[in-house]
Amino acid sequence: MRDAAALGATPMLETQDVARYFDVSRPLLQRLIAREPKRLLRAVDGVSFAIPKGTTLSLVGESGCGKSTVARLVVGLYPPSRGSVIFDGQDLAQARADASQRRRMQMIFQDPYASLNPRWRVRDIIAEPIRAFGLVKDKAAVEARVGQLLTQVGLSPLDGQKFPHEFSGGQRQRISIARALSSNPEFLVCDEPTSALDVSVQAQILNLMKDLQKQLGLTYLFISHNLAVVRQISDRVGVMYLGRLVELAPAETLFRTPRMPYTRALMEAIPDLEMTGRQRIPVGGEVPSPINPPSGCPFHPRCPLANERCRAERPALIPARGTPEALVACHAVEEGRDGGPQVEPAAVGAVQGV
Repeated sequence: MRDAAALGATPMLETQDVARYFDVSRPLLQRLIAREPKRLLRAVDGVSFAIPKGTTLSLVGESGCGKSTVARLVVGLYPPSRGSVIFDGQDLAQARADASQRRRMQMIFQDPYASLNPRWRVRDIIAEPIRAFGLVKDKAAVEARVGQLLTQVGLSPLDGQKFPHEFSGGQRQRISIARALSSNPEFLVCDEPTSALDVSVQAQILNLMKDLQKQLGLTYLFISHNLAVVRQISDRVGVMYLGRLVELAPAETLFRTPRMPYTRALMEAIPDLEMTGRQRIPVGGEVPSPINPPSGCPFHPRCPLANERCRAERPALIPARGTPEALVACHAVEEGRDGGPQVEPAAVGAVQGV
């Protein structure tokens, strides 16, 4: 895959210390009686990255790590509690208020059946963004555009007459992709687009998305928990844990030499199809609650390399010596206790994105 950092392109999207907190407190009267403070769920707690135009950044991690919340922050479905989202040089709040800018960003949701109106025919579902943004006025031109989009995603124009329930899961996901492409977007947020599909259909959807990226010059933010999928489609990969990025690197660098202990644990979970017999050490323990996260490094309760510094001090996301394109937030890596090259101490706090 291409190295996004090496392309030197203007970022299509950039997040700067973005956070999103949800108030999960009990009702006010109950809190006053029990003298309880407010309880905040820290779904995303300070995430910074940049996606150059025409590239793919994937976010991976266990369920509940904040990946989908980042996706919703990026498209404006959630306002950030802190930080900012910049879309093509413009603050997201301003971009979402401008219809000409808003159509440039679309989202593919995880469940294709839940995101498609079961009472609408496929042609109307795909045509809705075209009519909403006024891209084509003539009815015949709209129908022609819908047929073109269905053909583009590997379906027949005649499929526009059907309802969503008449299609398989993979076909419904193709319809979702066609709807996302109908407004001629430049940036797509793909939230687990293949998680509900079997392996053969996953490959078809991934190949389709890669082909569309080449043809249309699309930029992707890809959300997934499947590392095999991520490796196939990504230029760069960000590993999230408890609302924070803990490693960010080019895809091949991350899969070849993962540095963060959590990233290594995720790699251990990939099935060994070659049956090498190598001993695996899966990550132990439970994911801490984002309502009451641990102090210091959020991974320290489950990390075999944790020490007192890990329990007290939050690590910064900084470049790794020998592979400066890879960023890692880990005291063990910084101090060389992981057995790999040390992190550059002078670079601490100097990096906001990739």
